[in-house]
Amino acid sequence: MISSGGGTAGGPPAVGPGGSGPYPLHGTVVPRTGATGAATEAGDDADPVGYRGPTACAAAGITYRQLDYWARTGLVEPSVRAAYGSGTQRLYSFRDVVVLKIVKRFLDTGVSLQNIRAAVQHLRARGFCDLERMTLMSDGATVYECSSPDEVVDLLQGGQGVFGIAVGVVWRDVETALSQLHGERVDTGETLIGNNPTDELARRRRDKAV
Repeated sequence: MISSGGGTAGGPPAVGPGGSGPYPLHGTVVPRTGATGAATEAGDDADPVGYRGPTACAAAGITYRQLDYWARTGLVEPSVRAAYGSGTQRLYSFRDVVVLKIVKRFLDTGVSLQNIRAAVQHLRARGFCDLERMTLMSDGATVYECSSPDEVVDLLQGGQGVFGIAVGVVWRDVETALSQLHGERVDTGETLIGNNPTDELARRRRDKAV
């Protein structure tokens, strides 16, 4: 397990990846950046489909004001295309929308912005398979990543975990929402109605395997 933040007194000890039990995310992982300066998904090529601001808001359950503020302050920037001047549209990837929804849940439960920023950096640096089986837990002061049921139990027994977010569940919620909304092909600008983001991810991986 990994966590973000300084932890609390009496909490579980910090251990390295080779140890057992929980250890904190300190936000030391810096996401890679593309030509636009926005963070890109670790281990994946550029997404062929992006989602405009209103679509990202609808799928993540946030307001456009929140989306705009988070982009301008660098909390969650669009990794497909940033907005430059009037008339340009931000495009968010599927992973971006998942992160937006997670940020909203953290804020609703009172997690500090500093710890949320650290968690966002960590999420954006992880691979897709890692995200699908990850659970994020927080005691309000620290955000912990749990990659197994045993780590969740260890955290709860240490008295630290107050609430948890199963990233795989958020992933599927966003997937369902986006499948009923419009996407946009990055290369052609074509509008995709009712696009399923995982179909695009599967096709991309098949193409790379050929």
